Amino acid sequence: MATASTASRITRKIGIAVKKAASRRKGWYDLHMAAASGAIAQRLPLVDLVAEIRDARIPLSSEYELLRDFPALSKRIVVMNKVDLADQTQVKGWMRYFEQQNCIPYGVNSHNKDSVKGLLNFIQAQVRGLCKANHHASETITIMLVGIPNVGKSALANSLHQMGRISAAEKGRLKHATVSPQPGETKDISSFKIGSHPNIYLLGTPGILPCMIHDAELCSKLVLTGAIRDGLIEQKELARYFLAILNLSDQYKKWAKFSANEDRLLSFIEHKEEGSISSKLEMRQKKQHMMDHTQDLIVNDVRGTIFDTISCFDGDIELEEDMIKLMEAELVALRDAFRVPQGLGEYVYNRVVGVKLLDLYRSGRLGHYTLDTLPLTLHHPL
Repeated sequence: MATASTASRITRKIGIAVKKAASRRKGWYDLHMAAASGAIAQRLPLVDLVAEIRDARIPLSSEYELLRDFPALSKRIVVMNKVDLADQTQVKGWMRYFEQQNCIPYGVNSHNKDSVKGLLNFIQAQVRGLCKANHHASETITIMLVGIPNVGKSALANSLHQMGRISAAEKGRLKHATVSPQPGETKDISSFKIGSHPNIYLLGTPGILPCMIHDAELCSKLVLTGAIRDGLIEQKELARYFLAILNLSDQYKKWAKFSANEDRLLSFIEHKEEGSISSKLEMRQKKQHMMDHTQDLIVNDVRGTIFDTISCFDGDIELEEDMIKLMEAELVALRDAFRVPQGLGEYVYNRVVGVKLLDLYRSGRLGHYTLDTLPLTLHHPL
């Protein structure tokens, strides 16, 4: 299909650029990652259960390759985190896929308490089943939490630890793993208690990537979703990659209602009665409301701008040359939507728009996308 090949060519170019940048300077694999790989490999055979955290937007590309060295491991749990950011129509298909790979899949949103509570109950049920099947006499079960950088391992470890202690009515200081939007913040293996009777301990681990990534498209997906740090490539290039994905989807068609928006921000700010007197508290509340409202307006203006630009484009996005023209037109139009001040220069314009656009994509405010394609080997039950 032409559109698929256009997207693939753009994706490969981004991946090649990332790989070249990584070879010229410090890439994604450092001494901390190498040391952590050795420590994890030593402990893996000793734990009772492994929970591999994957990014639901890239269920295949976020594979934890270190597990390939341990084919003798019993069934593992594959936790697809960030399901709220993925294409909901594909989640069930990926769950079936992992079941057919002899894994135990579960989808979760690490920022939703009910979702994490469901995962905790699921893990505890798996532990009970494990103890029953193996006639486990130990009073302590250890589960190792593994995954590539920035898939949400630390956020899940913290939430599971907190909820597990509350449900067990335990007291004492809570432990906290470092949570950051930047990959590679966790440096050591940490233990978190998440259950009692039997005692269940979660071993949180640093995110690990292969020292070499040969597949350029895989490299692109990892950097777009934040598993590889952004600094290896210009923000504009990452923004172009996302725009290519968006332009080839039907997501923008949902934004017709935001088309040709008036400057609602100005009308909102000017809307006040002359001579009114408000307390400082009321003024602060109004200011906060105005800031929240302004952010909503900006997001909607971005959606409307993308809809208008795509709708007015008369080229053929199945052709790479025309796709590039459309992406450039979008980046220019988005300067106004993002309220970027004039006179900053072309490089700064592109960087500011790129950073803001990626932030909206990664937070799910510009649609939900699954970047990996479900393998054709998936068979549907009769």
